[in-house]
Amino acid sequence: MCGRYAMTSSPEAIRALFRYDDLPNFPARYNVAPTQPIAIVRIENGKRRFALVRWGLLPSWVKDPKAFALLINARGESVLDKPAIKNATRYRRCLITADGFYEWKRDRGGKQPYYARSSSGPVAFAGLWESWTGPNGEELETAAIVTTRANRRLGELHDRMPVVVPPDAFDIWLDCAKVDAETAAALIAPCPDDVLTPHPVSPAVNHALNDNPQLVEPYSPPTDQPAPTKPKRAKNAAKSNDQPRLL
Repeated sequence: MCGRYAMTSSPEAIRALFRYDDLPNFPARYNVAPTQPIAIVRIENGKRRFALVRWGLLPSWVKDPKAFALLINARGESVLDKPAIKNATRYRRCLITADGFYEWKRDRGGKQPYYARSSSGPVAFAGLWESWTGPNGEELETAAIVTTRANRRLGELHDRMPVVVPPDAFDIWLDCAKVDAETAAALIAPCPDDVLTPHPVSPAVNHALNDNPQLVEPYSPPTDQPAPTKPKRAKNAAKSNDQPRLL
């Protein structure tokens, strides 16, 4: 799965990889959490465009968002038939910009966070997005990260990982008008072991409001202290005035 990730490359580096015309300016993010705004790339009028949406997909048919479980990840094995995501798989695929993601490994009776970092700059996670309209006309765009079984290296931490789409397959995933869902779904597979390299990081990442470069740096857990506990979800993060934002 993927419950936290980082986007630390410069706007110029991300724009060069995804080749969109927009010129967004945004700070590095070291601890992106569910319900926060995330950067995606999608096709609009035949062109790649940058957009900000909420992390946590909300299908258009949902009546009461509070009654729908937060969908931050979409299992790749069910994207073609699961009611909550099958329409997005056919018509609203996107790429989510990232430099790595966090995973937690059970260790010494607790959970030690690890950061799986790309060594070659930003990468693209496969994503799905949706547009929801409320009863009063309010609009909300949301997205989820598509996951698959973990590769050999990351399988030591967890049995799931985000789908990493290689640059030469961006158009296959993004172009919903020309590429059908079944063809795009063929990209859902673990990336090679050398694409993302994990290392232990500070348990400070467990707290969603922590967002600084130290979070992604290698960390040696003290041997005389209990292991860190599981991460704390950013409850109602989208409503917090203190939450970090992309823009």
